[in-house]
Amino acid sequence: FRCTECADIELCPECFSAGAEIGPHRRWHGYQLVDGGRFTLWGAEAEGGWSSREEQLLLDAIEQFGFGNWEDMAAHVGASRTPQEVMEHYVSMYIHGNLGKACIPDTIPNRVTDHTCPSGGPLSPSLTTPLPPLDISVAEQQQLGYMPLRDDYEIEYDQDAETLISGLSVNYDDDDVEIELKRAHVDMYVRKLKERQRRKNIARDYNLVPAFLGKDKKDKEKAPKRKITKEEKELRLKLRPLYQFMSCKEFEDFFENMHKERILRAKIRELQRYRRNGITKMEESAEYEAARHKREKRKENKNIASSKRGKEEGKEGEFAAIENLPGFELLSDREKVLCSSLNLSPARYVTVKTIIIKDHLQKRQGIPSKSRLPSYLDKVLKKRILNFLTESGWISRDAS
Repeated sequence: FRCTECADIELCPECFSAGAEIGPHRRWHGYQLVDGGRFTLWGAEAEGGWSSREEQLLLDAIEQFGFGNWEDMAAHVGASRTPQEVMEHYVSMYIHGNLGKACIPDTIPNRVTDHTCPSGGPLSPSLTTPLPPLDISVAEQQQLGYMPLRDDYEIEYDQDAETLISGLSVNYDDDDVEIELKRAHVDMYVRKLKERQRRKNIARDYNLVPAFLGKDKKDKEKAPKRKITKEEKELRLKLRPLYQFMSCKEFEDFFENMHKERILRAKIRELQRYRRNGITKMEESAEYEAARHKREKRKENKNIASSKRGKEEGKEGEFAAIENLPGFELLSDREKVLCSSLNLSPARYVTVKTIIIKDHLQKRQGIPSKSRLPSYLDKVLKKRILNFLTESGWISRDAS
């Protein structure tokens, strides 16, 4: 070893390692290798012929490539060393040897916190375990922007959610406020991830992707289902709050079971009705139903005929009180109804109508009216007749 500060001072490895000092030379002075690093550090027998130059290259390689990357480390040390030799030499000398025993502690403290938990945590399997990929074609994947191996979409829900944490970094000089702020950002990001996963689960549970692609319509055409009645549609609307607790298939099974229950209850009531009527065999029920249908048909025809006769008799008897009085044939159907309801004879009604219309025409021509209404016409009758004439268009509303 040649001293770089003192002139003509060279030391052998034994003197250099013992820290020898000669004249002005001191052991902390800089030095350089005279032989270019061809000597061994650990001894020829224990070392296996590794020179100091190779040791230096090995330490540079472990720092540059990292522990375990033995192929790159062997290429960095030189072609004379294989990856297996590099690994055995480093492990035996720098880990299990005296240097490793002196520098590496027996127990290494664990500075990593395990955030995984069965469910609900930031890294729980419910969030990290991907769903099975969708069974769709390549063209449909491109239409959706879907990546089956990652179970992701090109455009996710809340696409800019990653901006909350993309700029975060852990600095050892952060104060408590900055650390809590960064934790809050991470918590917000985790909530957005949960919402993404929830929406994906809903899309899977309720077959929203096939519905978007139009596959559900094709399936319905292939396998037509029974027609849903109006009552069942109303029941579905009432049961809609259950959607948040059940998947699509569970809800459909639940609704079908309710339909089967209604059918069974109706069948039970029918059988009980047969039993009350003394029918104990299904063959007898067909004859009973045919006879019952004939009886109901006859009863329905009888009711229709009686209602028709009642209407005809009602029309004839509606004006029985005034049909024989003079002036009845001059009245329209509505006027007949009015006179009948007011219990007013047709002649008196025609008189009052003539006076009111005559006065209306004279007022429109600017002639003062001198006619007087009959004494039998009180205020109620007058008001009813005026309203009728106004609605019929005989006189204007202002005049009335």
